[in-house]
Amino acid sequence: MDLHVTSFAHLDTRTLYELLRLRVDVFVVEQKCAYPELDGRDTEPETRHIWLSRDGAPVAYLRILADPGGVARVGRVVVTSAERGSGAAAQLMTAALEQIGDRPSVLDAQAHLVRFYERYGYVVTGPEFMEDGIPHVPMARASVK
Repeated sequence: MDLHVTSFAHLDTRTLYELLRLRVDVFVVEQKCAYPELDGRDTEPETRHIWLSRDGAPVAYLRILADPGGVARVGRVVVTSAERGSGAAAQLMTAALEQIGDRPSVLDAQAHLVRFYERYGYVVTGPEFMEDGIPHVPMARASVK
C-alpha cells in the first residue's frame, strides 16, 4: 500500500472524488448514517488528508483538523471492508501521529474501537454518546514532550 499526505489545495479532483466516495460508501451507505459528510472542514488550509492506496485506489483514509488551542482532531477514519484487518488503520494512525507531532490531539472513537486508539496513547475523556445511531466515546492524547 502507498501512503499519501496532503492538504486540500494539493488534492487533484479525481483523488478528492475517490476519497469522498470512500467516506460516503462506508459512513453513509454501509453504516447507514445520514449526516452532512461535507462539513466544510476538508478545505481548511491546516487540514491534512492521509490515505493509503492499493493499485492507485484509496482503501483507507483519515483527516487531521486544527482545533482551537493548537489541538489536532483526528477524524473520518475509514477502511474499506476488504482491507479491514490488514493493518491499514494502524498505518494511518502511525502516519497521523507523525503529522501531529508533539501537539495534543483528540478524536471521537466508535465505542468498539476504544482499545485500538488506546494503543496510540489515547484515553477516554468523557461518557459514551450516540452519534448517528452509533455509540462513540471522546478520547484525547496529551502533548508529547
